[in-house]
Order: sequence, then C-alpha cells, then structure tokens
Amino acid sequence: MQNSSMRARRTLLYVPGSDWRKMEKAAGLGADCVCLDLEDGVAPSSKAEARTLIAKALSELDFGNSERLVRVNAADSGLQAEDLQLASHPNLQGLVLPKAAGAADVQTVGTRLQQAEQARSLAPNTLSLLAQIESAMGVVNLKEIASADPHLVALVFGSEDFASDVGAIRTDEAEEVFYARSAVVTYAAAFGLQAIDMLHVNFKDSAGLRRLAAQGARLGYSGMQIVHPDQIAPVLAAFTPSAEDTAWAQRVVDTYEQHEAEGRGAFALDGKMIDMPLVKAARRVLARAGIASK
Repeated sequence: MQNSSMRARRTLLYVPGSDWRKMEKAAGLGADCVCLDLEDGVAPSSKAEARTLIAKALSELDFGNSERLVRVNAADSGLQAEDLQLASHPNLQGLVLPKAAGAADVQTVGTRLQQAEQARSLAPNTLSLLAQIESAMGVVNLKEIASADPHLVALVFGSEDFASDVGAIRTDEAEEVFYARSAVVTYAAAFGLQAIDMLHVNFKDSAGLRRLAAQGARLGYSGMQIVHPDQIAPVLAAFTPSAEDTAWAQRVVDTYEQHEAEGRGAFALDGKMIDMPLVKAARRVLARAGIASK
C-alpha cells in the first residue's frame, strides 16, 4: 500500500456512502482521493446503511490510484465511535475528520488509527488523517490541531460551515473567508502538512470553479475539495503545473545544482535573481508535476 502522506497533490472527491451507484462511478474517475462520506452527504436515517455500503465498496470496488478515505461524523455527533470501526478495513488508507475544533478531536481519531495499524500489521503512521477546519474555534486552535497527532497529513478548509459559524455572508469572491483560508494554509505549511482548499458548491459554475482553484493554488494549497465529477478535470489542471512552469522550474533547479557544485550562491537566470526560496518553490513545482506524469 502506498503511504498516502507522500502525495504531492490532493483533490478530494466526496461521495455519499449511502449511494452505491455514485461510489461505483467515483472509483474510476481518477481523483487523487475518493472520500466515502458518512457525514453531511448522508441522511441521519441512512448512517448505519452507509457504513455497510462503504465497507462493501472498499472490499469490492477498484479505486485505481485514488487514495481511499472515509469521512466520519464529528466528535459531538454521537456517531463517531461506530464510524471509526471502519479504520480496521484492510483497504482503507485514511480518515477525514470534520469540524476539528481542538487537539482532542484529532487525537481521538489518531488513537483509533494507531490501533488499526497494529491490528492490520502496518507500520506506524501508515494511515492518514485529514482534519477539516470549519469553525471559528478551529481557526483559533490551528496550532494545537496541526501538531496534535503524527497521523495528521493535511488541514482541509471548510468555508461553508466556517462562514455559517461566524455569521459571514458568502460571496463568489470569498473575501469574507480570506483570513481563515489564509490561516489554514499558513499553519499547514508551518507544521509540514498539506492544505486542501474550500469547495465550490455551484458545480455548474465552471468559470467560478477555475477562478477559485487558481486562487487556491496561488495561496499555497495543494489541492481542493470537490463534490461533482465535472469538477475533477478543472481542479486537477489548476493544481498541476503547466509544461512551461515545469520547464522553468527544472532550469532553476539544474542551474542551482551546477552553481552549488562550483561553490556559488545566488545567481541570475533570464534576468531574475534566483536564491534559495525560489529554488524551494521550483522543487515544489517539480514535485507536483511528477504527479501528472505518473
């Protein structure tokens, strides 16, 4: 099993765990991650059925190279303990925790993942944990959340719940959530985690999706949440470097390595001064380009 924490890009496709047909279709769509949902995508009366169907999907469907995740219910739902039993499924690669408000929420799920690793004879921290930041308290506690458990590989920004929590009015420009959106990507970078950007809930608005995805990539996010198959290709394109960007990044890295071998530091390339921050940025571009070439 691939260690999912090594992924350079994550597009996160949510699929209702109560809908077998949609899970079947999602398995072959080529998203970086398929997240079989037990939370918002499932009616309260269908939670038990969804657990059964998700276990069946993990056993029977071929997800290809897509990371196989399950989103459990929140800590205060009264449903999470039963959801976490799916961590023991031999084909599960990680869990998504919604509404993470503090370190304890993350640690509870991390402990269950540790137990599942032991039961499945996996190396420590093989299974991944992605924590959704969806509230004012989640943003306030970002530092403790980001450092709460070694299974944690990504912070996921939930703009709709966050806006509701603080009383913001959602707009297409997303200016009202810009502080929280920036905070999530900043804390993720500070603690060596990935950051996965907000949803664009209007799946028929392709222009708005492309604009939002491009903005997220510029902010430093390494992927985006999606809810419809039509959103996959535009989001993958936004978070995959172009051939031109990749070629430039390769030239930067090659020239840097040549100068380093000669004992020289900063250098000029095509009229631009190149120093270590730009070299690191170039290496990140190449890492993401490597995903596209696989």
